[in-house]
Amino acid sequence: MNDVLIGMLAIICTLIVFFSSKWLSIRYPHPLTIPILISTIVIVAGLLFFHISYDTYFIGGQWIDRFLGPAVVALAYPLYQQRIILKKNAIPIIIGVICGSFIGVLSGLIMGRWLGLDRLIITSLLPKSVTSPVAMDIAHTIGGSPALAAVLVMFAGISGAVMGPSLLKWARVHHYLAKGVGMGSASHAIGTAKAMESDIKAGAVSTVAMVLSAIIVSIITPLLVILFM
Repeated sequence: MNDVLIGMLAIICTLIVFFSSKWLSIRYPHPLTIPILISTIVIVAGLLFFHISYDTYFIGGQWIDRFLGPAVVALAYPLYQQRIILKKNAIPIIIGVICGSFIGVLSGLIMGRWLGLDRLIITSLLPKSVTSPVAMDIAHTIGGSPALAAVLVMFAGISGAVMGPSLLKWARVHHYLAKGVGMGSASHAIGTAKAMESDIKAGAVSTVAMVLSAIIVSIITPLLVILFM
């Protein structure tokens, strides 16, 4: 019975925080007021302040987490809507994702070595740009920490959603293909959701980029670890 009450409370509090963050984002539009960033900060701060363990919170949080799968599957709808455009631009998308995947992995390797990080941290950092389940499997395969990889993936996704649109605008990248490939390759589902908000074409391309990036990174990461570590 206690677990039921805890679960309900966790779900209600999470929804209140999210919709409050969404209202704040609409009221004061800014890269730093996007709902996922504000919600994450508030929930983590709340857990720390009230000394609530993540396992306790996840009694209810797991039910929200289970909607992640259907939410990702729902991205297939804009893919279907934009299927003609995607077929027409298949080669540029594939080439862009391959380049983005290599850059994502190599940037983690170079940054890790430059900072003198431990091998465990570096191998957990390499798959940071792909979705959590894939990143955790890759990290486990190459000797990293799946839990740490999941945290780094979340950080990459949120930072991409916060800074990605501004960076693209600063770099004068306006074409939906470039924006979609960049967001999907670097910031997986969170970046894709952000791209979808502003341009459904960019969101569709980002969805394809997210999927292709997961496949490519799964292949190249173990090879790069063998060659350079």
